[in-house]
Amino acid sequence: MDLTVLHCPLCLHPLTPPVYECKGGHLACADCRVERPGNQRQCQKCERGGGFDVRNMAVDAVISSLRVECSHEGCGLYITYHKLADHQSMCPLAPCICPVPVCGYEGPPPAFYHHISNAHPMPVHRIQYGKVLQLQVPLSEPRILLFAEEDRRVFFLVGGVLNIGAPITVSVVCIRAGASPLPHYWARLWANGPPGEPKGTTDAVEVEMEVTSSKDPSDIDVQELTFLTVPPKLMAGAKLVSLHIQIDKLTS
Repeated sequence: MDLTVLHCPLCLHPLTPPVYECKGGHLACADCRVERPGNQRQCQKCERGGGFDVRNMAVDAVISSLRVECSHEGCGLYITYHKLADHQSMCPLAPCICPVPVCGYEGPPPAFYHHISNAHPMPVHRIQYGKVLQLQVPLSEPRILLFAEEDRRVFFLVGGVLNIGAPITVSVVCIRAGASPLPHYWARLWANGPPGEPKGTTDAVEVEMEVTSSKDPSDIDVQELTFLTVPPKLMAGAKLVSLHIQIDKLTS
């Protein structure tokens, strides 16, 4: 079936109920029926003219019942056709871009665990929501992939050092379709000082943040991120920073 026959001839988007028709039987979606200016609300395709005043219940029934499969690899859900674009914009298996510069790999986020492990020297760690993970983050390239076992979400720990002796900045991004509304993720990051340092001898730094989502972490606007800034005195020598991270999943 050519699904374009179920598109509104005025806006060319999939018809959504309620659908209206003119006296000549031509169709229009509800938005085009009321939102188009002036004479554009009149049917331009038939000699009889007039507006789209009659609701077509038969077409409503067809477009409400027609379901098509999501094209994203591994999803397998069948979605009402006129809702397909909304689903694909937030599908948990919508293709995302590898956070490693110049890699170019695109795939569903759960595949990143094996892709990063096999194709890049970036460290990969499994995490559990609500539990603390302690990391030794290399200052030379503070990039780490975190894989949540519960729902196969992928988080990218990204940071940078401006120059030798300067603070390190660290933040977290969830690699997924940016339109995904739920669940939300909340991260807590803190550093207490190098391993083996007596407690209370160094000042701790801590930050909490709502985790930003992006299908392309390398293209994200840094203004959207909250960073933990770790001063040099909390770093383990000149090579590592001892970092704690806890990610919580919020479903409402």
